[in-house]
Amino acid sequence: MPRGDKSSYTDKQKRQAEHIEEGYEKRGVPDREAERRAWATVNKETHGGKKSGSGRGTREDHSPSRKGGKLGGKAAAKRPAAARSRSAKKAARTRRRRAA
Repeated sequence: MPRGDKSSYTDKQKRQAEHIEEGYEKRGVPDREAERRAWATVNKETHGGKKSGSGRGTREDHSPSRKGGKLGGKAAAKRPAAARSRSAKKAARTRRRRAA
């Protein structure tokens, strides 16, 4: 089977890849890169192409899909508490001034 052949994937896996790819494209990722990332995500979740047969293979792991949201906020968490507090107070003052 040549590289890039998707014949061993189920219809569900193909739909998943298409949906993930659309999400990447909405965020401005180039088409080929979006497709590459989508199939990488599907492979990581479903452990590659599924073969026919009842109950074959391992369970799906959806942690790669959840990982993206957890990555956000790491930069703020690394800042010292005093710096976070100072910027929060500054934002509150600005909101109060605009409301008045």
